[in-house]
Amino acid sequence: QVRLEESGGGLVQAGGSLRLSCAASGRTFSNVAMGWFRQAPGKERELVASIRYSGGNTYYTDSVKGRFAISRDSANNTVYLQMNSLKPEDTAVYYCGVRVGAPTTGASTYNYWGQGTQVTVSS
Repeated sequence: QVRLEESGGGLVQAGGSLRLSCAASGRTFSNVAMGWFRQAPGKERELVASIRYSGGNTYYTDSVKGRFAISRDSANNTVYLQMNSLKPEDTAVYYCGVRVGAPTTGASTYNYWGQGTQVTVSS
């Protein structure tokens, strides 16, 4: 079993920044991908960014390119999402997910999830 715990969400004004953290514990795998997803009310969970935990290959959805950055700290089993130039449309619950294998974009392909952290961007 893999346990994920997100932190770092909150309320910020448009143009501000937040850094989300996802700490992983429990069972470890040699080939995993970690993704940050978000889900706004009434919308599907969408991939924001992903990273191959071993090799660092990253992916960003178009709407966050140039503003968000995903990174990992292997020593502490933690993945971060640095979010800059936040916009009201970034408001959502942000979830950290883990899947065994290469990164994918579909939420249904991820095996483990954290409880989520709320990000609210005011205009």
